[in-house]
Amino acid sequence: METLTTRGRVTRLGATALVGVLLLVGTFWGSDDDFPFGPFRMYSTSNPPNAPAPDTRVEGVTGTGAVVDLDQDATGIRRAEIEGQQDRYAADPTLLAEVADAYAERHPDAAALVEIRIVIRRHGIRAGRPTGRHTDETVVRWQAPR
Repeated sequence: METLTTRGRVTRLGATALVGVLLLVGTFWGSDDDFPFGPFRMYSTSNPPNAPAPDTRVEGVTGTGAVVDLDQDATGIRRAEIEGQQDRYAADPTLLAEVADAYAERHPDAAALVEIRIVIRRHGIRAGRPTGRHTDETVVRWQAPR
């Protein structure tokens, strides 16, 4: 086995120090977008034991009033993508037209969607256990132009 040269040691130490500094800075001032050098908060935090548990869903409404669950199977869009862009959808609900288009592309024979909603269901929690009660809040709504 050959010994590591001085240049090799300095390079490795420099790379290790750089990664260490990036991890340290990311830990204190980073966000999820800086992963892997920032904290991945999804796994590093928890809700208080009596706080409701949010569950986001996307649903569409046909012209007849039927409600359609617009999950990944129906649209090809993962729920995490919707949740991650929720502020953008709230600022500009017309962006939800893309969800309607994705649904129509996968289900060409289905009734057209006239409305898309992002709904947050908050499940009641008491002492860390579900209560069986929930509330729904529509946080973003888009209606198709007529």
